[in-house]
Amino acid sequence: MPGNAPVLNRSLRLHSVVLFGVAYMAPMIVLGTFGVVAEETSGSVPTAYLLAMVAMLFTAHSYGKMAAAFPVAGSAYTYARRTLDSRAGFLVGWVVLLDYFFLPMVIWLLGATYLRAQFPDVPFWLWIVLFIAATTALNVLGIKVADKTNSVLMSFQVLVIAIFVVLSLRHVFTTTGAGALLGAEPFLNPSTTAAGVSAGAALAAYSFLGFDAVTTLTEETLEPRRTMPRAILLITLIGGGIFVVVSWATQLAHPGAAFADPDSAVFEIARTIAGDAVAALLLAGLIVAQFASGLAAQAGAARLLFAMGRDDVLPRRLFGRVHPKFRTPAVNIALTGAIGLIAMFLDVSTSTSFINFGAFVAFTSVNLSVIGLFVRRRKAGEAPSPWTFLLLPAIGALIDLWLLVNLDPAALLLGGCWLVLGVGYLAYRTRLFRDPPPEMQPEDPSPAPAGAS
Repeated sequence: MPGNAPVLNRSLRLHSVVLFGVAYMAPMIVLGTFGVVAEETSGSVPTAYLLAMVAMLFTAHSYGKMAAAFPVAGSAYTYARRTLDSRAGFLVGWVVLLDYFFLPMVIWLLGATYLRAQFPDVPFWLWIVLFIAATTALNVLGIKVADKTNSVLMSFQVLVIAIFVVLSLRHVFTTTGAGALLGAEPFLNPSTTAAGVSAGAALAAYSFLGFDAVTTLTEETLEPRRTMPRAILLITLIGGGIFVVVSWATQLAHPGAAFADPDSAVFEIARTIAGDAVAALLLAGLIVAQFASGLAAQAGAARLLFAMGRDDVLPRRLFGRVHPKFRTPAVNIALTGAIGLIAMFLDVSTSTSFINFGAFVAFTSVNLSVIGLFVRRRKAGEAPSPWTFLLLPAIGALIDLWLLVNLDPAALLLGGCWLVLGVGYLAYRTRLFRDPPPEMQPEDPSPAPAGAS
């Protein structure tokens, strides 16, 4: 790219990156999916989230290693390209596009669904358009504007979660006594089975999607080699901690897994513990959560497209540009918003199928990238730790592969078809794989610390 071309604005600190990651995860999703996970686990939801958090920490460790080694935008695409193979990197990026493109779509779709239930006379498509227009405008204006907006939205979301937890515990205290707070029933009850908890953990793992996405903000983060690994670990621990605590309190307030409608179980619980007023507050919290999560998800998708466009894997003149005034990938942000309009014609289960396939392919590839980095450094005469660069990533890759192969068959079919299209496009761009995909090495403004391993 020309030396005088505008670049991304490096301004984010640790707390901002963590907030983006936690917002991307949408902590209130634990309430939105509580009934479904409760059915899978026979009333042991916090156990499923605890198991999922431990599993995700292995992959979070690998993301931290790669973000420190390659502090540039692109996330899993860049990591696989730099450590495994440029063609593998392209295919990872292509598959991850499913995750990054369709996650904002699902977020906006869920938000519109909540609002349609409350305001059935308002056209469904109008809620989707309003969500997309607002998040697109904020993201185009700049990362600082999105950062400040995100902080306000996350504050409200955390407040709603805290109120719900306190009211749940108060309900338990007044109905069954303080002794119930010390019981193990939310984690383990007579109906709990290993198979049920494992299935619930696979479902709960989807709630963690987002800790990885902050790596797309690397080129807008101060001291990325130091900040990104810390942020990724903190996001996973904070998000996982919220999921476990909230599901524990909710499971205490409603033991078992019997609901009139599992999809709206949390509203049933809210009315039980405090009436319609809390149910309305919960609805407001879920809407805010969807908006904040959509803001972060769209930002991440746009920056993945920017990285692939800058490398000229996707057309550079379209995708590899930064707006000269706002210093954001404005075209990519607008494109992500435009694709989100497809949500008007899809249901949640169909669009979610795309996300799950892309996410677990990305997770697996990042773990394998750390192993590839280990091999490269050993060949270069370095001595990276086999525990942190080999054993932990290997465990993470096996866990992610297990989650991948246990996806719904429809997800595997849709993801497989998208992958085949990617192979065809790659064959076209490389003259039937005779040429490597075009690549650009962006300047790394954060030199590696001496002796890092």
